[in-house]
Amino acid sequence: MSGRVIVVGSVNVDLVVTGERLPAPGETVTGGRFERFHGGKGGNQAVAAARLGAETWFVGAVGDDAFGAEARAALEAEGVRTEGLTMLADEATGIALILVDGRGENLISVAGGANLALSPEHVRAALDAIAPGDGDIVLVGHEIRTEAAREALWLARHGGAATVFNPAPVSDLDRRTFSLADHLTPNRGELTALVANDARSSGPPPAGADDPAVASARLIEATAAGSGVGSSVLVSLGAAGALLVERGRAPRSLPAAAVAAVDTVGAGDTLNGALAAGLAAGLPLEEAARRAVLAASLAVTRPGARAGMPSLGELERALATGA
Repeated sequence: MSGRVIVVGSVNVDLVVTGERLPAPGETVTGGRFERFHGGKGGNQAVAAARLGAETWFVGAVGDDAFGAEARAALEAEGVRTEGLTMLADEATGIALILVDGRGENLISVAGGANLALSPEHVRAALDAIAPGDGDIVLVGHEIRTEAAREALWLARHGGAATVFNPAPVSDLDRRTFSLADHLTPNRGELTALVANDARSSGPPPAGADDPAVASARLIEATAAGSGVGSSVLVSLGAAGALLVERGRAPRSLPAAAVAAVDTVGAGDTLNGALAAGLAAGLPLEEAARRAVLAASLAVTRPGARAGMPSLGELERALATGA
């Protein structure tokens, strides 16, 4: 029997301008096309998991405004359970301003709003009601306050659920938080920053820490030394796919599918949601990770953080054809 995916994180409305190129500092670039999408890393990850067939719940916060009502409705339209989505009367719903160029590269600025007002108490109330347990996967992001993310990881761990932590942005994260994760999912830049953060409190980084395999092994070691029993780091590497470093096994490269990228916004969120969905379905870690990398490859072929996220049928067809 499959477990649930419970996502704790941010939900935003994305305001997107797509143009020929990204502006330099102080420069105005005209001729862009404007679109509005629903986003936030947490909301995106929940949608990615739900589209791949997982029973998905979302824990987060929105403001008492039109954007908040839209954000809730958009999640529910994807089949995501929103009983854990708190409405905060004195906060605005989070907004992301996104610029995308003709190659699919992007710049993003976020006003966190209600996401940053989500407290550990809000998280505890929501998770007490949802009651994550054995077989469930709790996927936690860091576009919320660190103490709220830590509370979610701690409650999930003590309820018997497995934890996935997407440490984006890295900011002030240290092993007090990431040691509560069974699986860490940084990109390469976030991995470097996490190792640097850990070195400030726990000694110098290992020789060769610019190698993702070495840096990931350091984080697994740090996790084992903390309060968790973390077993893996899945490092997303963009068009190169991902690197899976698992306790007690040799690192494995997971190549991405060769696709024409239209918009890379949401690729990492797709990977995280797909990984959680695979683990909740009972797949072995490596198989879940390979499926997640393929799902992320498919997601960049269409514009918008959520629009390109594949359905379970699309992913299965891509797997069958060897895409």
